[in-house]
This record gives sequence, C-alpha cells and structure tokens, in this order.
Amino acid sequence: MAILPFQDRVALVTGASRGIGRGIALALGRAGATVVVNYRTREADAEKVVSEIKTSGGRARVWRANVADREDAPKMVDGVAAEFGRLDILVNNAGVLKDGPLMMMSDAQWDDVVRPALDGAFLCSRAAMRPMIERRSGAILNVSSVSWRVGVPGQTNYATAKAGLVGFTRALAAEVARFNIRVNAIAPGLVDTEMSEQVPEKMRKKILEIVPLGRAATVDEVVGPAMFLLGDGASYITGKVLDVDGGMS
Repeated sequence: MAILPFQDRVALVTGASRGIGRGIALALGRAGATVVVNYRTREADAEKVVSEIKTSGGRARVWRANVADREDAPKMVDGVAAEFGRLDILVNNAGVLKDGPLMMMSDAQWDDVVRPALDGAFLCSRAAMRPMIERRSGAILNVSSVSWRVGVPGQTNYATAKAGLVGFTRALAAEVARFNIRVNAIAPGLVDTEMSEQVPEKMRKKILEIVPLGRAATVDEVVGPAMFLLGDGASYITGKVLDVDGGMS
C-alpha cells in the first residue's frame, strides 16, 4: 500500500464547514491526515465534511469552538493535541465578510470580521506552539486575501484583517524557524464560494475586470497551492505569502 503524503499527521482546520476551509480539510483527509474540522455555528455542514473524509477512507472529527474566544480557542488546540498526541498542521482559515462603507460601519461589523481572523490566528497559533515545538516540527498556513494588497471599497474591516495576517505570518515564521516550524499564507482573489456570493454583482464585475485570467477561482484552485505549502515539497519555504488571484495583484 502506498504511503500517503500526510499520513500520520494531525491537522486542525478552522472554519472548515464550508468554502476554502472545507476544501483544504477534504484534501488533507484524502492525503492521509487525521483532520479536525472546526466550526462555530454550522454543525451539519461540518459533520458533512467529516463524513466525506471518512467515506474516502480518511480519519476526521468535528470540534466546535469560537476561534476568537480567548478560552475556547486554546482549549480546542490543547484538546486536539491531547487527544491525538500531536498537532502537525494548523490552518487558520476562519473568517467572514461584513462589507460596508467605513463611515457607516458598526463596531460589530468591524469586530465580527477582524477578531476571527486576527485573534483567531493569534490564539490558535500560540496554543499550537507547545506541541509543535516539542516535536520540533509543524506547518501553519494562514488564509489571507488579495484584499490586503488591492483596495476594495467597503472592505476596510476585511482588508485590515487580511493584511494583519500577512504581518503575522512573516513575523511568526522568523520567530519559530529554529524549531523547524514553517508559517506561510495564501492570498486568494475572488473564489467561487458561498462567502463570495455576498459580493454585489456590480462589484464582482469590477473585480473581474482587473483579473488577467478573467474569472473567479474554483476552491480546488486554491486548495492546490495550500496543500503545496503544507507539504514536504515546501520544506524550505517559510514566511511566504502566495498570491492565488489569477494575476490580479
């Protein structure tokens, strides 16, 4: 029997009930990893992801937690490491869109977008340091967005969150490289997901006008680069932000 590329590794993917997180979780499961599918509110969708992984012969379980909560997030990461005896991969993917002009943006609109992305990455990554440092091995992938680089009207909250993840990625990569822990990020452009359906059609058309490939990405086209950065083929890559945006940036 062939050895799968992520065999015997344990992966935690936040916000994995749909979209890019779901795609990465499924790919990791098919590649041999034991996958913990994190969700906050969409239990049925998360259970469906786990079911698909198990149907394909993989191992997975769901884990409900709010990654922006200072007790919930580390409790989840510590629990995963305790249950499986290790944590090899962390994908900080959880995030939402709540667009609007800055002048009319509520505190809740700001917090609901910024906190899951930035606080979530901070809290989960900090908790992941102990099991990863103990094993002198690990890979962290942060899901940013082209929005950190290309200004999109109505997305000051989202752009701030995704730009913060870029700085977080680069600083943490430099900090933990000596422990053989790699930290990278992907920055997708417009992707055909449930989240992108929230983008008004007029705005969607304007965005696609500046995409050289002229279309949105599929989830699989984002998952491929993510899996590369998480895998052994990228063992000498850390602190990298990989644009997956059809040439938009």
